[in-house]
Amino acid sequence: MSSHRLPTPGRFVRVDGVPLHVVTEGSGPLCVLSGGLGMAWFDWDAVAALLAPHRTVVRFDRPGLGLSARAPAPPTLAAEADRIARLLDALGHRGPATVVGHSLAGFHAEGFARLHPERCAGVVLVDGSIEEDPRPLLPRAVRTAWAGGVAGALSAAGLPRALGPAARRLVGRASTVGSHPPHPWERAGYRTSRVARACVLENATYPYQAAELAALRRDRPMPPVPVTVLAAYDGSETAGRLRWLERQRALAAELGGRFALAAPAGHLVMADVPESVVHAVLDLTGTGRDAAPLG
Repeated sequence: MSSHRLPTPGRFVRVDGVPLHVVTEGSGPLCVLSGGLGMAWFDWDAVAALLAPHRTVVRFDRPGLGLSARAPAPPTLAAEADRIARLLDALGHRGPATVVGHSLAGFHAEGFARLHPERCAGVVLVDGSIEEDPRPLLPRAVRTAWAGGVAGALSAAGLPRALGPAARRLVGRASTVGSHPPHPWERAGYRTSRVARACVLENATYPYQAAELAALRRDRPMPPVPVTVLAAYDGSETAGRLRWLERQRALAAELGGRFALAAPAGHLVMADVPESVVHAVLDLTGTGRDAAPLG
C-alpha cells in the first residue's frame, strides 16, 4: 500500500514549537508509551490494542521520528523528559501518568520520574538501556556536529530513500524472535532524510544522555512510585545474554523496583510479547492479570 493512501492516525500537537505526532486511545488512568532509538508510534500497535481497554494510552513520535517534525537542536535527556510533561499538558492531561520507556527511552522515562515526580504514577522500563559508568570521550558539540554532517551526506547521496526501509526491516528481524510483517508506515517514514537525521542524532547523543541520567541519579531522588524493569529473554544461555539479565536485575534493585522477564522475546519486546508489557503496566497499580483479563 502506498503511503499517500494511508490515513494519518492521531493528530499533531505543537510542543516547544515542534509539531509532534501523537495517538491517544482508550480510557482510564494515563499511560505514555515511548519507543527506543529511531522507533515510531506504530511499534506499539499490539501493546496499545491490549492496553486501551484499561488505560488512556498516549504514544508519540519524538522530533524527527515517525511523523513528527524535526527539532532545532539535538536531543538531551532533560529535554526529552520535559517533552513528555509538555506533551501531556498540551493534550490536557494534568494528572500523573505511568511512563513506559523502551531501550533508549528508558532513560527518558526515569528522567521524567526524577524531574517531574508529581506527574509520575509509575515507570516500566522495557529492556531499557543501561550504562553503569558513562564517560563520553568527545565534547557533545563535536560529536553532534559530526553526526549532523553524516546525516547530511547520507541524505545527499539518496541513501535514506534507497535503503532506509530495508535497514529498518533488518534491525527489526535482528531484534525479534518472532516473524512480524512489515508495517504499512515503515516505507513512508524510514525513506526520509528527516527520520535518518533523527536516528543518527539519537545514536550520537546516546552517551551524553546516559551521562546526564547518571548525574541526575546523584542529584534527584527517585520518587516513591512503583517501578518494573522488564527484561527481554530469548531463551539463550550465552554469557552475554545472562550478563544482560543480571544488569537489568541490578537496575531494578537500584531503582527499588520489580524485575520481570519477557520471554521468548528479542529486544523489541512490544512486538514479540506485547502482553508482557501490558501485564507490567497493569500490575504496577495492583490491577493485575486476574482483575483485568486481556481477552
